[in-house]
Amino acid sequence: MNDLRPRYSHPFTLQEAVHFDVSTITEEISRLDNSLAHLRATQTVLEEYKDDDPDVELVKAYEENKIVIEAQEERISILQQALSEKGVSSHYTGTSPSRIIQPETGNHEAARTNEEDEGIHL
Repeated sequence: MNDLRPRYSHPFTLQEAVHFDVSTITEEISRLDNSLAHLRATQTVLEEYKDDDPDVELVKAYEENKIVIEAQEERISILQQALSEKGVSSHYTGTSPSRIIQPETGNHEAARTNEEDEGIHL
């Protein structure tokens, strides 16, 4: 297994993620991708306002969002590594995962997005 050393705290390790079902991993990647899209849109708005009016709270929110974005990107990397460790071929373009193939069955499984999902619960 790859010796991945995360910079941020996550609710699971790579070793734990490898044991998740493929559908659980792809759903979590989709959820995180959706969250990142919203965070990046918020960052754009915050950046406009913080440049015009350097309000301490706006700057603080912008800086906190940067950390959350980096952590979520890292979590996606962990999950993608878990897919790789499971021998699953994944093809992600932009923020929407495409279909994946489980090598042991050859079955196609669509990654689903559920905005109300709060992520992986251990």
